[in-house]
Amino acid sequence: MTRFLELAILVTCHPITRQLTVRRVAAKLTILGSGSAGNSAYLETDEARVLVDAGFSPRQIRQRLAGIGRTPENLTAILITHEHSDHTQGLIGIAEKLHIPVYCNRATAEEIGRQLRAKLDYRLFVTGSGFEVGDIAVESFAVPHDAQDPVGYLLRTSAGTFGFVTDLGHVTRLVVERVRAANVLVLEANHDVRMLQDCLHRPWSLKQRILSRHGHLSNEAAAEATAEIMSAGLRHLYLGHLSRDCNRPELAFGVVQRSLQRIGATHVTLSLTSQSVACPTLTL
Repeated sequence: MTRFLELAILVTCHPITRQLTVRRVAAKLTILGSGSAGNSAYLETDEARVLVDAGFSPRQIRQRLAGIGRTPENLTAILITHEHSDHTQGLIGIAEKLHIPVYCNRATAEEIGRQLRAKLDYRLFVTGSGFEVGDIAVESFAVPHDAQDPVGYLLRTSAGTFGFVTDLGHVTRLVVERVRAANVLVLEANHDVRMLQDCLHRPWSLKQRILSRHGHLSNEAAAEATAEIMSAGLRHLYLGHLSRDCNRPELAFGVVQRSLQRIGATHVTLSLTSQSVACPTLTL
């Protein structure tokens, strides 16, 4: 599915000519929250209402949806990137209770089953494949992270394309190729390297995990990734999954903003996500 602009198409039908209008349907994205302790985003189109991850408590998900006039009962699906609790902790109280389909690959589903022991309506896919949820064409792709089979997503709608890569230790060529089509991108900027190295209450083993090629992106790595991913079609860039202990919003914003300025990407709006509050809704 390609991005559509508002346009009129002339169709010749004997014996008369009619003018038909192809209507672009708005897509609305709300980052309900993103950080080391919880991640979830809400995307709404004409035919679908989808969560990408459910990493907050059911109560928090309900409250944050209520803040934009929505309820979990009306969700069409929940897409899961991987099984870590900051992406799945709301599944029992939302997906299981309300019988909402959960889309993920088999390895992720099996690990969620071991952790949560919940009876979920799984809709399994093979990593790298695509599927449809209402009028959203979903593409999955592998990302390097220390989970069973973690994925990123590209969600194509008639209004625009949305990319989600919130947990990855480094940006692979595959990731660059897949998310370069995004008009809106949620990209991890987890930590400041010096703050992480100097953090007194984190053991060295945890620091090594975060810094590894299957851990999390630093601010500098996110900035480098932004330069690689950049396209004329990218309009909105959200920095996600910021560490509360080993990063500061102004640091992440500054590093990536300077990268955008350096490459002349003045057409991109840079925004920060928050662990504690939802971002303003973006409408395409």
